[in-house]
Amino acid sequence: MTKLAFVLIALLLGSAACSSREERPTAEQVPGPTPTVARTAIGDLPDPDMEAVLAHTKTLSSDEFEGRAPGGKGEDLTVAYLVDQFRKIGLKPGNPDGTFIQKVPLVGITPTPAPLSFKKGTQEQTLAWKDDVVAWTKHVADSAVLENSEVVFVGYGVVAPEYGWDDYKGLDVRGKTLLMLVNDPPVPDPDNPAELDAKTFGGRAMTYYGRWTYKYEIAMEKGAAGALIVHETDPAGYPFSVVQSKVGEQFDLITPDRNMARPAIEGWLSLDRARDLVRLGGQDFGTLKSQASSRDFKPVPLGVRASMTIKNTLRTLDSRNVIARLDGRDPLLKSEYVIYSAHWDHLGIGPAVNGDTIYNGAKDNAVGVAGMLEVARAFTKLPTPPRRSVLFLALTAEEQGLLGSQYYAVTPLHPLARTVANINIDGMNVNGRTRDLTLVGYGASELDDYARDAAGEQGRIIRADPEPEKGFYYRSDHFNFAKQGIPALDPDEGLDYIGKSREFGEQARADWNERDYHQPSDVVRSSWDLTGALEDLKVFLAVGYRVAEADAMPEWKPGNEFKARRDEMLKGRK
Repeated sequence: MTKLAFVLIALLLGSAACSSREERPTAEQVPGPTPTVARTAIGDLPDPDMEAVLAHTKTLSSDEFEGRAPGGKGEDLTVAYLVDQFRKIGLKPGNPDGTFIQKVPLVGITPTPAPLSFKKGTQEQTLAWKDDVVAWTKHVADSAVLENSEVVFVGYGVVAPEYGWDDYKGLDVRGKTLLMLVNDPPVPDPDNPAELDAKTFGGRAMTYYGRWTYKYEIAMEKGAAGALIVHETDPAGYPFSVVQSKVGEQFDLITPDRNMARPAIEGWLSLDRARDLVRLGGQDFGTLKSQASSRDFKPVPLGVRASMTIKNTLRTLDSRNVIARLDGRDPLLKSEYVIYSAHWDHLGIGPAVNGDTIYNGAKDNAVGVAGMLEVARAFTKLPTPPRRSVLFLALTAEEQGLLGSQYYAVTPLHPLARTVANINIDGMNVNGRTRDLTLVGYGASELDDYARDAAGEQGRIIRADPEPEKGFYYRSDHFNFAKQGIPALDPDEGLDYIGKSREFGEQARADWNERDYHQPSDVVRSSWDLTGALEDLKVFLAVGYRVAEADAMPEWKPGNEFKARRDEMLKGRK
């Protein structure tokens, strides 16, 4: 376990450095020709059973499954259900040891609510747990302490040599508490200051530097004692209520040092309290934020000291990825794999909202798991299996930071050099048919070309992510495959609904984010219409089938940040 964990941490930290992204094409732009492959028309492929999709979703998101949190009754019920369904479908165990299970070693850390105080001379500011600050520690220890730690504003907390960017400017922040802004620095275009510079941090599209996970990683690398991110709804991509839903037990992968190299305290501050903190330090928040968008920015010590003590309840457990296999028919290619993935977990039981404490996770992501099950069943209805093998991977702990996919990606059950693609299903369209299909990161790899052609056979178009600034490409399990060099498809629902107003799609998306995302209200509704989900699943089926049939593996597009890793991997393939 110790050796494995060292390998895990080394790979994760190394891959986190991959961050630069080019501007993605719009829906009207065409990424390129699809690799030549003999294909079965999408209309001739088996239809996924949508009644079964709905039935699976209702079961997995029922109160009995208690929100499917890792490590409890919900996990036990979910894993048993998935193994049973894979067996009924007729798939083989996906683990070479003859089981459907890959164990994922996790530590669960439950913090005791505690205030966070800031002090400057005789002035003191106390932040209330959950209302003002959501904080935790990943230290596998009984407690974690910040004691009179100097607070330094470090802008966006980014070190990006390829952009000539360093928000630390050589400042030693060991033992200090860092205050950081979320997302990337919004660098103006020198030729058009009203727009963002597409050559720096991807323009409007978020890079990995903008993700909250990166912020804590760089704080660890710098030796900081604390790392606090200022929450702002637009750049974060979700309201503060989403952050507030994570005040209970959190999970992490276990590292050899029991995570003690990480900051003692990590967390988020509400925007209002962050403004108060900066004011306590004699600064203006708006002015500092403006300065932070420049390469010339230098860290600003606030002259404020932070103190907080979090006491923990700990438990270690083996959570589970569930994996099934459909063997390919070609003796030369059956040892290569197309992977479909969907995370089975959600948030479990949490703070009551309107009297409801079960975070059922129907759309996020019971329906995605249900869709994957029925894609798997459709594969078994083909006249003959595809040339390559297909894996169906239900992942744990996505909601805890993509932990199940991280673990698989660095301790794979099948060689990554023989893994040709990942197709990830995280959420499904529950509002009816659309004329379009969204691909997050559109233009990244040839998988997008496969999807474009399959959707085109349905008379539909591909749409690029309408909100690239929110960093959705880094927020689902496909990203851990991409970091390791595996071409990965990240589909999302379309926005142009047939028979509905032009505004309907965007309004439905906004309503979901505001009302249901990571809330107990994410349940199956009588208004659900899965006709659009059927068409989307047919596209996912066609992409996986055609990739499994193709002579050549799909590739990353030239200039993509993950291409070099893939090219290096394939050099040594045996």
